[in-house]
Amino acid sequence: MSMTGHRTMLYSALLLLPATVLLWVFTYQPIFTTILNSFYSTPRGRRPSVFVGLENYETMIADPIFWKAMTNNLIYALTTIPFSIALALAMALLVSANLRGKGLMRMAFFTPTVLPMVAVANIWLFFYAPDYGLIDKFLGLFGMGGNNILGSVETALPAVIAITVWKEAGFFMIFYLAGLQQISPTLIEASRLEGAGFWQTLWRVQIPLLMPTTLFISINAVIGAFRLVDHVVAMTKGGPDNATTLLLFYIYQNGFAFWDTAYAAALTVVLLAILAAIALFQFGYADKRVHYR
Repeated sequence: MSMTGHRTMLYSALLLLPATVLLWVFTYQPIFTTILNSFYSTPRGRRPSVFVGLENYETMIADPIFWKAMTNNLIYALTTIPFSIALALAMALLVSANLRGKGLMRMAFFTPTVLPMVAVANIWLFFYAPDYGLIDKFLGLFGMGGNNILGSVETALPAVIAITVWKEAGFFMIFYLAGLQQISPTLIEASRLEGAGFWQTLWRVQIPLLMPTTLFISINAVIGAFRLVDHVVAMTKGGPDNATTLLLFYIYQNGFAFWDTAYAAALTVVLLAILAAIALFQFGYADKRVHYR
């Protein structure tokens, strides 16, 4: 290799060095450390951590709260992801139409996204409050008041799901709006000339061309569904009876409330494995079936 080639390689390596260092320090090194810590016990006072092998994972398999958190997270993901994506697409179609006041609608739809989750939680605590909350007041008009929505096992998780859909849909709407603006108007006009109605145009033209955007949004939605912790902490603390305990909240609880860092590390490894498996499916299977223009 010539001297010029060596200089180019050295220059390229130096340009990549800052990003590589940041990735190692804040991403890869914590992952490797977490995996390693999951095979050790939690240090207690003067008692150092010792190698325990798969003991933390055996404890996890026998832990009913872990399985409850996994079930809750599965329900949460399978509900919030399709509902938030569908609502985002509907809002994007609405604000991309030639309507008066669509700028105001865009602002209204996007506003929940920019609000901090803790602030959102406090707003919805007022909505869900029994007796004097907005929802209970409305239900009281029909003789159905006195509901403790966040205090009931049957309604606590759906209440948390509703907040997430309300907050995330506006964020996903921005990507769909950008995707709709990239679709050539001639394709829409051609479908209309062929006699296609609104739903046929949407299903046969717009949705297929929006599939790359949908794939990107679904990846973000899956990550978001497994990293939720803040408004569970602010609103329910995982209750009642672990009805709203999600996997990341259970990791937070073990790591920072119970100070069982080794068990929290094992739970984190499981979370990383779940996200890696979903990412492999999305990029390895779904990505090949997406049409890129």
